[in-house]
Amino acid sequence: MNRPTEPSLHDTPAATGTRRRVWRWAAALVVLAVAGTFAYRQFAPAPEAAAPTAAGRPGGPGGPGGPPRTPVVAVPAQAADVDVTLGALGTVTPLRTVTVRSRVEGQLLRVLFEEGQVVAEGQLLAEIDPRAFQVQLGQAEGQMARDRALLENARLDLERYRTLFEQDSIAKQQVDTQAALVRQYEGAVRVDQSQIDNARLQLAYARITAPIGGRVGLRLVDPGNIVRAGDATGLVVITQLAPIAVTFTVPQDNLPAVMRRMQAGDRPPVEAWDRELKTRLASGTLASVDNLVDPATGTVKMKAQFVNDGNALFPNQFVNVRMKLDTVRDAVVIPVTAVQRGSQGMFVYVVQADQTVKLRPVRLGPADGQRQAIAGGLAPGDLVVSDGVDRLRDGAAVEVSTARPELKVPADGGGAGKGMRRKPRPEGAGPPAK
Repeated sequence: MNRPTEPSLHDTPAATGTRRRVWRWAAALVVLAVAGTFAYRQFAPAPEAAAPTAAGRPGGPGGPGGPPRTPVVAVPAQAADVDVTLGALGTVTPLRTVTVRSRVEGQLLRVLFEEGQVVAEGQLLAEIDPRAFQVQLGQAEGQMARDRALLENARLDLERYRTLFEQDSIAKQQVDTQAALVRQYEGAVRVDQSQIDNARLQLAYARITAPIGGRVGLRLVDPGNIVRAGDATGLVVITQLAPIAVTFTVPQDNLPAVMRRMQAGDRPPVEAWDRELKTRLASGTLASVDNLVDPATGTVKMKAQFVNDGNALFPNQFVNVRMKLDTVRDAVVIPVTAVQRGSQGMFVYVVQADQTVKLRPVRLGPADGQRQAIAGGLAPGDLVVSDGVDRLRDGAAVEVSTARPELKVPADGGGAGKGMRRKPRPEGAGPPAK
C-alpha cells in the first residue's frame, strides 16, 4: 500500500517568492556594476594628462574651477585716412521737363517718335495737316503782290507830279496828296509782309519738333485726332536725363562747412547710391544751395548735378546721397561694431596681454561706412573686440579669434544627430551590428 507524499518546505509559495526577489536584486546589481564600469572608462581623466598652464591652473581663468573664456573676434586699431561725409536721402530731379503741345489747330497726320525714345533737340516729332496754312500763305502773298503794284504806280505818279510842280503846272497840294498815297501803299505792303510771315509761321508750327533733347514718354494723342493750342494734355512729355540733378536736404549745422567750400569755388563731390548702399550709381558735384532753412525740420535743400551718361539715374528715383566735405589724415580707425554705448558714454573693449578685456572710454570722430574714426582713447595697434561684445564685462577672460568661425559641413555629407546620412551598404553584407 502506497503512502501519500508529504509536501516539502522548499516548495511552499512563500519560499518561491523569496527566491524570485533574490534573483531580481542580483540582476540589478550586475546591471549597475556594468554601467559604472562603462561610465568610469568614458569619463575618467587620462593618466597622461599634461600639466596645467598658467592660464588653465586650478582657480585661474579658463582652468578647472576658474571662469570660462568667452570666444570673441578682435581686430587691431589701424591708422588710415577717413573721409568726412554727409549722408542724406535724395530725389532725382530732371533739369528740364517739357510738355509738347500744338501751337496751331488742325488734324494730327503723323507721329514720328516711339514711346521711350531718346530724341535730340529740333527733331521732328509730329505733323499737323498744313493745307489750311498753305492757303493762308497764298492769300497773303497775292495781297502782297497787289499792294506792291499799287505802290510802284503811286511812286511813278509822284515823280511826274514833282516834275510838273517844278514847271509850275500843278498845285503843291496835288504833289503832297500823291506823296501821302505812296506812304499809304508802303504801309499796306508792310502789313502784307507781316501776314505772309504769320502764314509761314503757322505753316512751320504744323511741324512739331522737340524743344529739348531727352527721353519721350507715352504718346498722349493718336494720329487722326484734332489738336488745338489750348489742349491741356499735349502730345507727349520730354524729360532731360543727361545731365540730371538730385535734390536732398542736410542739417543746418553742416551748412557753414558747405558754404565755405562753395564760396571758395570748390564744389564738394557728391555720390548717388542705391537704396541698400551697395552700388554707387553716379558721381557728380554740388550745384547749388537753397536760400533759406526750413524752420520745421531745421534742414536746407541742396542740388547736385550728375552727367548720367549711362542713365543710371531716373526722374523721381529715391537715392542715398553721400557728400564728401573733408578728409581726416592718419586717423585711428576701428570697425563700427566695436563701439558700444553705456552710461559712461562711448567705449570699447581692449584685449590685454593676459587675455582679458578692459573697458576703455573713447571719443568718436567721423564715420565712413563700416569704419569709425576714434578721436581719443585708442592708439594704433590696440586690439579691440569687434564681435561678441554683448557677452563681455570689464576684466572678463576671452578667447581671441581674428575671424568668425564658420560651420563646416563634412565632405561626405555626414553629421551628428538626425541630419546624419548613412552610407549605402554593399550588396550581400550582413545586417548592421547593433
